[in-house]
Amino acid sequence: MSEKYIPLYRKYRPQTFHDLIGQDHIKKALSNAIDLGRISHAYLFCGPRGTGKTSSARILAKSLNCQEGPTLSPCGKCPSCVDIANSTPMDVIEIDAASNRGVDDTQKIIEKIHYVPVHGRYKIYVIDEVHQLSPTSFNALLKTLEEPPENVVFILATTEPHKVLETVISRCQRFDFKRITVNDIVARLRYISEKENIKIDDDALLAIAQNSAGGMRDSLSLLDQVSILDVQKTITVDDIEALLGKISNDVLFQITELILEHKTPECIKLIGEIYDKGNEPTQILTNLIQYLRNVLILKTFTDRDAVRNLTQLSDDYLKKMSTQAQLASENNFIFIIEKLNEYIKEIKLSSNPYMWLELCFMDLTTINFDSYENILSRLEQLENGNVSAITSKQPEQVLSIKQTVAPTPKEVKEEKEVKQTEKRFEKPAISSNEINTQIEQVQPEPTVQKQSQVSGDSSVWDQIISNIDHTPSKVLFSSKGLPIELSEEKVLIVIIVILHNFWDK
Repeated sequence: MSEKYIPLYRKYRPQTFHDLIGQDHIKKALSNAIDLGRISHAYLFCGPRGTGKTSSARILAKSLNCQEGPTLSPCGKCPSCVDIANSTPMDVIEIDAASNRGVDDTQKIIEKIHYVPVHGRYKIYVIDEVHQLSPTSFNALLKTLEEPPENVVFILATTEPHKVLETVISRCQRFDFKRITVNDIVARLRYISEKENIKIDDDALLAIAQNSAGGMRDSLSLLDQVSILDVQKTITVDDIEALLGKISNDVLFQITELILEHKTPECIKLIGEIYDKGNEPTQILTNLIQYLRNVLILKTFTDRDAVRNLTQLSDDYLKKMSTQAQLASENNFIFIIEKLNEYIKEIKLSSNPYMWLELCFMDLTTINFDSYENILSRLEQLENGNVSAITSKQPEQVLSIKQTVAPTPKEVKEEKEVKQTEKRFEKPAISSNEINTQIEQVQPEPTVQKQSQVSGDSSVWDQIISNIDHTPSKVLFSSKGLPIELSEEKVLIVIIVILHNFWDK
């Protein structure tokens, strides 16, 4: 029978500071402390999971208690080194605060703290997830942390340092572990893959590293899992994405293409196929948001090295994405992301998530992006005081925008326009009846034609404006009004942007 299998994250756990990946500042500080003999009685290791906190605690313990130490190069052969490597040390006590958080558990530690070490120089207490300790446990530990025996070292590890009492933090030397970079994780995974004869391509390793959120342990666990998928063939990025339940970039590219080309039936069909493969609605939308984020980076950054670092995509795929990125503006992509985020919220609260998923893509594939861009541009000009940006447009264009554009101006922009209007017409206040009366008093010339004939001739409109005696009304109609229909029977005028706020007065 073959020997017991050891998971990769345990087999390749760092045994010396030299093996520690991505934490150079930690290695330097602790190495100097050992060299100079300036060992603190208490350390606080903070940082995300899988970044080397517990491993560093064990390495420090091994360096301090090695028979040849304190040393930066533990021998690995003495009883102390062997016990730590096998996770059965006599002088290094590891405690999980999540399951030993009560004050009684802490009292047991304090009672045994005065016992002398068995093999090494120090008795070392490693308390993992220390933020889980109860307030009474912290208080019981405080005095010991402040004045421990000479041969005792505390190493506290936590992923949430903000939950640790300030009085505890102040008694420790704090070291913050950072997330390991994708490049460092990929390099380590490639080294281990070659040692273990795992056939896997670089894109697959990159996908593993991106999914690990900067944690080496998570990366090794995932590599361990995919290594048994098919030992006869090379593991690809598709295998990783299938295992993680993620949608491939090629599919996300296709979805985005259908949205920009307004192909609703094709898009709904593709979304249905993705859903049938086991992808949840929120997952589909979240993956699409991540993809569009990469598109925005591609449109925004001119430095190709920065784009590669931020997106972690190959040059070939970035080239493919760049053609799609030119199909719409930054505002369009941001608007799609905002819509997706709104539908994620709806889906989380809905009893029928798939229906909302379909509605989401029906909405996105029917948006008139040209009109949306037009509205944003004209509102920006209006905020800058350029009223002609509105009044210079033809009535047909204004009606088309009002009828086809799904988004409405945001409250901030509306509020500015309303305040300007209210200040302008504060005295006297105008009611809708008064404006109707003023319009009825206008006597258009018999030659006035329908909209299609008069829209290009401003003389008729100017004559109507000049016949209005009420000064505020004249200002309102001249600056904000657009003649939609002028005839002997009817005068139809649209007040742009501020009409609904004006009637509310």
